Amino acid sequence: MPTTQPLHQTPVTVLRGVSDKMAQKLARLNIFNLQDLLFHLPLRYEDRTRITPVGAMQPGTAAQIQVTVEMADVIFRRRRTLLVRVFDGTGTLTLRFFHFSRHQQKQFTPGQQLICFGDPRRGATTLEIIHPEYTLINDERASATLSDRLTPIYPATEGIQQRTLRKLTDQVLEQYLPQVEELLPTQVLAQWQLPSLTSALQTLHRPSPEDSLSELVDGNHPARQRLAMEELLAYHLSLLRRRRQRTDEAATPIAASRWQERFLHGLPFKPTDAQNRVIAEINHDLANPYPMLRLLQGDVGSGKTLVAAAAALRTAKAGMQTALMAPTELLAEQHLKTFSGWLSDLGVSVDWLTGRHKGTTRASRLRRIASGEAAVIIGTHALFQEEVEFHQLGLVIVDEQHRFGVHQRLSLREKGRDKGKLPHQLVMTATPIPRSLAMTFYADVETSVIDELPPGRQSINTAVLPESRRDKVIERIATACGQGRQAYWVCPLIDESDLLQLQAASTTRDALQAALPHLTTGLIHGRMSAQQKEAVMAEFSTGKIDLLVATTVIEVGVDVPNASLMIIENSERLGLAQLHQLRGRVGRGSTASSCLLLYSRGLSNAAKSRLATIRETQDGFEIARRDLQLRGPGELLGTRQTGDLQLRIADITRDSDLFSQVQQLAKTLEKHHQSSIDLLIQRWLKGADNYIKV
Repeated sequence: MPTTQPLHQTPVTVLRGVSDKMAQKLARLNIFNLQDLLFHLPLRYEDRTRITPVGAMQPGTAAQIQVTVEMADVIFRRRRTLLVRVFDGTGTLTLRFFHFSRHQQKQFTPGQQLICFGDPRRGATTLEIIHPEYTLINDERASATLSDRLTPIYPATEGIQQRTLRKLTDQVLEQYLPQVEELLPTQVLAQWQLPSLTSALQTLHRPSPEDSLSELVDGNHPARQRLAMEELLAYHLSLLRRRRQRTDEAATPIAASRWQERFLHGLPFKPTDAQNRVIAEINHDLANPYPMLRLLQGDVGSGKTLVAAAAALRTAKAGMQTALMAPTELLAEQHLKTFSGWLSDLGVSVDWLTGRHKGTTRASRLRRIASGEAAVIIGTHALFQEEVEFHQLGLVIVDEQHRFGVHQRLSLREKGRDKGKLPHQLVMTATPIPRSLAMTFYADVETSVIDELPPGRQSINTAVLPESRRDKVIERIATACGQGRQAYWVCPLIDESDLLQLQAASTTRDALQAALPHLTTGLIHGRMSAQQKEAVMAEFSTGKIDLLVATTVIEVGVDVPNASLMIIENSERLGLAQLHQLRGRVGRGSTASSCLLLYSRGLSNAAKSRLATIRETQDGFEIARRDLQLRGPGELLGTRQTGDLQLRIADITRDSDLFSQVQQLAKTLEKHHQSSIDLLIQRWLKGADNYIKV
């Protein structure tokens, strides 16, 4: 019976066959109401609209057959098994059941006709199907059991069969589909040649045999694109709304002072025009009485840290604190040294807090933070622990923002809430985000780009070499270190086990030490404590270590200008962004640098494309653009992706070509159809309020 309630408020228990127990099982699939059931789309489809002769069946290709039982027998070998031999006029087949009841066994009497569906494989003497779906034919109307639609296969859970999901969906389609509200205006549907929502849902749940099976499965069918576009549109509209709402929130304006100008003029180098432009953009935001939320994009080595320091100095001289959150203790300590070197002589106290600080040291630092004595606090995730209290937090800087989860960033932002006012927020990334992606998925954020490298940065010669040329690479190390330079040898993570990775890195270090006995070889890896890592990096920074064998812990932020050679082993296993980050550890001094990418045999086409891209360009934005083409936006977006948002229909990789359409549709709705916006956001973003605050 039709309901008077909206479908998103109508529980699944109104459906026939849905008891409280069944409702609990459906909840495991995030199906709570009728709208959830409609948006629970099939993973794939099976063609049960026709009968395939047994003699025409192919192993590995699912098919539907109409057969007669020849004999059935239970055998006891390694496990109790029911074997049913069936035939039609073209061949013989075996049905194999490992789980069966006595009642089921009795169904398969000789002469009984069946319609079966399954995936055949080669057996000992005939093709066989393991646990086929079957229907008994008890009269001559065999065609009545054939479907006139493709059969959907849904994401399922224990205790819910496909037949159950299909029956429940049938009920909703038959009784409630007309109540689904079309939220896109008719003229918009016509302009963009979009199917209606009800038509799209009907097609996706019960497609015609004439519909393209490949389009349905790949998500490229117009009906699926219609739903994906609406979901992305709702998300984009929510971000645009969030951007406007931010001006309704309060923040303490951070006044300008001459200290920032004095700092920049006192540097031993001249900031680039891009750095000066971005500093001005941030200064403009900091002066507002509502919280800044700005994304700072800059390639490896573009000088984002200087921009962050300038913002922290302005904040400190206004009597407020800055918290800078880094993803690793190694990077946090490097920021500590850099910020202290720049700001201490200007009367700004810089402190840090990480998980390694214990006992009285930790207590002392917590007191300095709470009293306001520490003006700039640098740390890791330890900064958002409950015991950390700030005196007056004016600015939050998140470095390498894609490495932190939404809840971590929200937690630090909320820590700064004081008398209803929020801190300003600057998030930085060295993984550039292509414009189309940024406009869709960061629509709520102001964006700054440092698109210019500081003068004097050396280009990096990149070569791709097979593992068989390892000896030549070792000769290159000997030559570079013989000229007073230093080198990295990176062993990427091959196994998820830190221990196995450590063993691989240790073995490599031992082999290199044996091949280059006149050099000092160091080792740094993920299982070391923060103090151990810092000790090794200190020795490398001061030149006591010539060759540093490392896992990818050096990927972010490590700065040793004398290092001019980077070797990356098993480079085919890494993504473009990671390769670009690792390469950025060299080329920081005045000497020409090289990056050698070693690869193993049997490269996939995708790996060949990645290595070719890294060899051809050092432009981080071009690399990001190609990464988007090769792998989709997941890594570029970091935590602002499916994992946090829980997109139900859309896929940010598959549907990236919808982004420009989504932006245009959003403008149309905001201009002419405001009433649809609330309903769209409500339909698609239930529970995502916190997400869009980040």
